[in-house]
This record gives sequence, structure tokens and C-alpha cells, in this order.
Amino acid sequence: MESSYKVALEAEPAPADMHTLVNGLTEFNAMQTGGQMPDYLLVSVRDSAGQLAGGLLGATYLGWLQIQIVWMPDSLRGQGYGQELMEAAEKEGLRRGCNKVFLETFSFQALPFYEKCGYKVFSRLADFPPGGARYALTKDLQPAA
Repeated sequence: MESSYKVALEAEPAPADMHTLVNGLTEFNAMQTGGQMPDYLLVSVRDSAGQLAGGLLGATYLGWLQIQIVWMPDSLRGQGYGQELMEAAEKEGLRRGCNKVFLETFSFQALPFYEKCGYKVFSRLADFPPGGARYALTKDLQPAA
């Protein structure tokens, strides 16, 4: 039987096509999880004019806080903003009923910072990127005493 579908590599995918795939997977996941969907959060660092200078993007989903992006420009690093971002996200995760948090980082990013924040490596993927590694970390969230 001949199929009317074909597989094609698209090196420069259209944003609408990427969006269709993400939505399809999200809808499938929702059917498997009783309708649960990721609930996103943004913890921002803004300048005096209100412009975004850095921050953290994450989501709470299925009882976990997942930190997806943490970015701070070089000019603001080492001043405590990163620690504040992590603490705010973790506090919100707890408020939303999460007791664990998950994140990934590359060897050229912030592994020592996350370890200092109490995160533990549970997976190391060597040579991603070549000569480096990709790490997956978790942390148990504890309510403030």
C-alpha cells in the first residue's frame, strides 16, 4: 500500500511548524497526565527603567519544578542575583506543591554555581559538547523553617 506521507529533513524549520509539534506533544502529554500542563514562571532582574537584565525561566509540572533557563550578563555575575533567582524559583515551586527541582547545564556554564546552591549531579553525558559534558541535577526542596 502506498502512503501519501513523506519524511523530509528541514534544516531551517518554520516557527509555525515547530509550534505545531510542541503543541501536539503537549496535548498528548496532557491526555496521559489527567490534563496537567506546565505552569511557567519567570524570575527577573530588571534595571531602574524596568528593562530585563537577566533572569530565570522555569515551569512547575507533575510535582516538579524544572528550571529551563538561567541567564545573567557578565556585568551582573558574582553579585548575588543568581542566588536570589534560584531561591525565588524554589520558593514558588514549593508554593505550587513541588518538592523536587530539576535542571540541566553544560560544563562551560554554571555547574559549580548550582552545586553551591545544593544541587546534586545525577547524570553526566560526556562529550556533549565535544571535550565537555552535559549535566542533569536535582535538589529536594524544603519548606523554610
